[in-house]
Amino acid sequence: MNLPVQPNGCLTLEELQAQAAVGSIDTVLVGFTDLYGRLVGKRFDAGFFLEDTVRNGTHGCDYLLTVDMEMEPVDGYEFANWEQGYGDVHLVPDLGTLRHAAWLDRTAIVLCDVVDQSTHDLVPLAPRSMLKLQLEKADTLHFQPQAASELEYYLFRNSYRDAAKNNYHDLTSAGWYLEDYQLLHGSRDEDIHGAARRHLAASGVPVENTKGEWGLGQHELNIRYAPILEMADRHVLLKQCLKETADAAGAAVSFMAKFDARQAGSSCHVHISLWHDGQNAFAGNEPLGPIQCSDTFRHFLGGYMKHVPELMPLLAPTVNSYKRYQPGSWAPTRIAWSHDNRTAGFRVVGHGQSLRVECRIPGADCNPYLVYAAALAAGLDGIHNQIEPPDHFDGDVYQSDSVPAVAGSLAEATDRFANSKFARQAFGDAVVDHYTHFFRTEQNAFDSAVTDWERRRYFERI
Repeated sequence: MNLPVQPNGCLTLEELQAQAAVGSIDTVLVGFTDLYGRLVGKRFDAGFFLEDTVRNGTHGCDYLLTVDMEMEPVDGYEFANWEQGYGDVHLVPDLGTLRHAAWLDRTAIVLCDVVDQSTHDLVPLAPRSMLKLQLEKADTLHFQPQAASELEYYLFRNSYRDAAKNNYHDLTSAGWYLEDYQLLHGSRDEDIHGAARRHLAASGVPVENTKGEWGLGQHELNIRYAPILEMADRHVLLKQCLKETADAAGAAVSFMAKFDARQAGSSCHVHISLWHDGQNAFAGNEPLGPIQCSDTFRHFLGGYMKHVPELMPLLAPTVNSYKRYQPGSWAPTRIAWSHDNRTAGFRVVGHGQSLRVECRIPGADCNPYLVYAAALAAGLDGIHNQIEPPDHFDGDVYQSDSVPAVAGSLAEATDRFANSKFARQAFGDAVVDHYTHFFRTEQNAFDSAVTDWERRRYFERI
């Protein structure tokens, strides 16, 4: 198996300059993700980008790493607050991410690292920084992590504006029966999914396939595996492309983990392997349950499984994330590992050079940088400390009472994260405290809200 190479659609500065000179690209998006995983940033004139931004970067308000979903400044953060005046962070374009944004007219896009203006170091709590700092640890062990995200989402034949105007009620699903793997029904949505595949392929994000999923109007889009930082970047671009492609067509896609209690949740299954000198370091001849693997694989899996309960908010960051974990729903409810078993939180797939761990815990609402940072931190600790995984599980994990359950709520998961010695060792106190405040702010926003469920239940009958 060959490692992936740089795909078509990526741009060198010389190629951007040539296209800017003839006007085929006149705009460059310069961005990074906030804590939710949303792309934020600026649109630059291509000429100015080439003349100035490439060399000097740009700036953004540091409040972007503290705001809530409504973009409101939130009190209680040490990193940025009113007392400090909400200053700037330095945004440094990673020119290895420069590529066409083929779904937009005459536009390129580049992702940035968030850097402290005074020290010129990565801001450690920025999501991309968290993953890069874990990659430095992998590099000291001479590992090159490879990864892939499988993202599910719902498609609706309503515009985002109309959906918001109707309070997200009475939406028209793209499907009217369950279309899992159904090619006929999938053809009806090719105006969106086909366009997204072509746009991504032309934007340096190689695509494998799209397919119908198990909910009404639910689909999955798979992109090819890549080095783990590149995959996290591709994951972010995939979501942006799908949303903007749908928006341009007067439609909408949702990456909520659980859009409707009556429908399947939307997952983000993440596949990870470690490579060394062009070979999969997970491959080996040692027996582990029904598979053969290396000690590196065994200990990576052991650390991953041991630490995931205390890192859960990095995988499941919203109140809604935890509505997805229901028995018989294709979402895991317990932390077990099994070979090619979709009831397990950790599904081991492939063999030899394709052997990898598929973690089925994250939902489509996850921030990929946080998910992959958590996976690397946990798995590398397993290798360092030779942590053994639990026994292989045979059968239906949903029916087992002896296997540890995933956290039942964001509040529960956040308390474990805040009190985790391992999380503080892996990411630092300042990062853990920052994200603890972020997750608790999200929980508090939900706890103080009055929901439709409450009105239906109590308006008349209480």
